[in-house]
Amino acid sequence: MSRKPLEITLVEFPSTSMSATSDFLATVCGWTPTVYGQSYSNLVGGGIDVGVQGDAHEQSPAPLMVIRVNDLDEAREQVEAAGGTITFGPFDFPGGRRFHFREPGGNEMAMWVAVTRPDPPTE
Repeated sequence: MSRKPLEITLVEFPSTSMSATSDFLATVCGWTPTVYGQSYSNLVGGGIDVGVQGDAHEQSPAPLMVIRVNDLDEAREQVEAAGGTITFGPFDFPGGRRFHFREPGGNEMAMWVAVTRPDPPTE
């Protein structure tokens, strides 16, 4: 059975200053940033989303390739069956849920699934 190849949807960069990195990329590349709190921003406009992680406790040591999947549990099973090691998560974030893993050659990556949150009740 043939399946559709997974897509890389985000590359996340660790940064000692999320705002400085985001401002730099916006200025130099023309990408549009959306800031989520004090330590994370997402920039669009370059053909792939670029995340900037400023929280030292949550950042990977190198740029992180993030792959969208349809079923996070199934993806985790496939990663582990192929020899990958889960390094973090799964965890929720605005718009989704993801986990990080290390492939057998040592590169850390992540897989995520979009999660639709119900709208809050209106009064």
